Amino acid sequence: IIMHECAIPFIYGDVVYHSCTTVRSDFDWCSLDHDFRGRWRYCTATDPPKCTFPFTFKQRTFEQCTKEDYVLNRSWCSLTSNYNTDRKWKQCSPL
Repeated sequence: IIMHECAIPFIYGDVVYHSCTTVRSDFDWCSLDHDFRGRWRYCTATDPPKCTFPFTFKQRTFEQCTKEDYVLNRSWCSLTSNYNTDRKWKQCSPL
């Protein structure tokens, strides 16, 4: 499977996005064109913003995405080295 790069930043509905978005979707996605033309894909852990590994969540250190404490039972990661302090995160994939 060929994974096309996200076109970051991209314009969708007259709004400029500097990272993946969930607008009109349950999952993070990005445009494959800087000016959205209908070409898109779901985002992964490697798309901007990047996951930070390792990261601390509660009393544990994670070296990869985790499903721990995510209500939807999907994988997520921290965007900083300490989620407990910063509370910045992203979903890793739609699965």
